[in-house]
Amino acid sequence: MTHPVSPRVVLVGAMGAGKTTVAELLATSWGVAARDTDHDVEAAAGKPISEIFVDDGEQHFRALERAAVATALAEHDGVLALGGGAVLAEETRTLLADHAVVFLRVGLSDAVKRVGLGVGRPLLLGNVRSRIKTLLDERTAVYEEVATHVVDTDGRTPAEVAAEIEELLR
Repeated sequence: MTHPVSPRVVLVGAMGAGKTTVAELLATSWGVAARDTDHDVEAAAGKPISEIFVDDGEQHFRALERAAVATALAEHDGVLALGGGAVLAEETRTLLADHAVVFLRVGLSDAVKRVGLGVGRPLLLGNVRSRIKTLLDERTAVYEEVATHVVDTDGRTPAEVAAEIEELLR
């Protein structure tokens, strides 16, 4: 099934995989817009994701996220980066089924280095390394399930990752 408007590619993966950065590089290279559903959620809520979690809870955030992803998939024709947990929703996985989806796979060590102390990342409260490990363990199979391509990001620059995606989608 094809959509009248459809993202050129959808990037999924854990926090620290480089989704937003790689999306911007691809968008610039292709002359299209980059969009990040985490930014869409923040705009809709009028506050940062960390505040949505504190004020309204994760369930409310996930509802906003599902709506943001559905809207972006329906109306965005550039490069789309999804929040790390967006693929956990079954309805989101269903919507992704007929899109080009690239899973940016990141290992624990690189993810921890890139995320730092997790400031502004509510799911990382506590021990950052153990939380990221848990999230990677819980989500990797789901990322692989929705992906049409998998690109490893460990030890690579965002430009190298973007170049591989361009080659895969050529």
